[in-house]
Amino acid sequence: MDDEPFPPPGVDLSRPSVARVYDYYLGGTTNWEIDRQFGERVLEDYPVIRSIAHANRMFLRRVVRHLVRRGIRQFVDIGSGVPTMGHAHEVAEQVAPGEVKVAYVDHEPVAVAHANSLLREHGDPNRHVAIHADMRDPERLWSRIADTGVIDVNEPIALLLMAVLHIQQPPAPGSDSTDDLGPSLVATYRDLLAPGSYLSLSHVTDKEIPPHHAAMLANLKRLYENSVSPAIFRNRQEITDLFGDFTILEPGVTWTPLWHPEEANENDHTVSFDSPSESLLLAGAARK
Repeated sequence: MDDEPFPPPGVDLSRPSVARVYDYYLGGTTNWEIDRQFGERVLEDYPVIRSIAHANRMFLRRVVRHLVRRGIRQFVDIGSGVPTMGHAHEVAEQVAPGEVKVAYVDHEPVAVAHANSLLREHGDPNRHVAIHADMRDPERLWSRIADTGVIDVNEPIALLLMAVLHIQQPPAPGSDSTDDLGPSLVATYRDLLAPGSYLSLSHVTDKEIPPHHAAMLANLKRLYENSVSPAIFRNRQEITDLFGDFTILEPGVTWTPLWHPEEANENDHTVSFDSPSESLLLAGAARK
């Protein structure tokens, strides 16, 4: 993005962005110098973060393949970042060409602008769309999805919440509360989904992990809070509770590398850990 002299309207370049830094971890180019500086600071001390990010992306790919095989033909990816490097619509196309519709949603203007640019070039406007919206306002976000005409919200949808809920979701401006809205937001999205829909998510945990990784997460939490955005980590039960009364698919809530590894293909990035818990993200999928 060095060839772009000015950022799109609404972009704050005084602080690194969660979405743009994550794009940098994945080797993407949708980031600015402030994001790269922060990302390099993290990777210099904790190079494993890049492998953790790739493992999460590979989980997303396997989830999409698995749910398409289960008959899902609509995906809504909230907090999607930039749909590059084998994101949902590209993976779905491999399994069911011409059949799957995808809506990407993000609050980061850069991510949405580049998503729309990429989809115009490599997508189908009748089946792929990117929306600028705030996940803290589920009803308005859902209405905007419906208004695109791409997604039929009355039919089954796979809702993807990948690596977004460990970024604290504070109340909207003007509220006196400081509570994290994550669980209540997910409950609202579960209610909005039509019967037969799926919810899939991944979430960082600081429990059941090697001690040196727990120390790393504690340091990263302080670093992100000071420079990017506050983080909130949950244990396995708290992450499982995010699925509500949905029926959780086998193998349950597990480490990202362990979720249906048979859904990987030759185009997926190979990520190796000494132990699956070193991936730091617990993940799963559940049916309404």
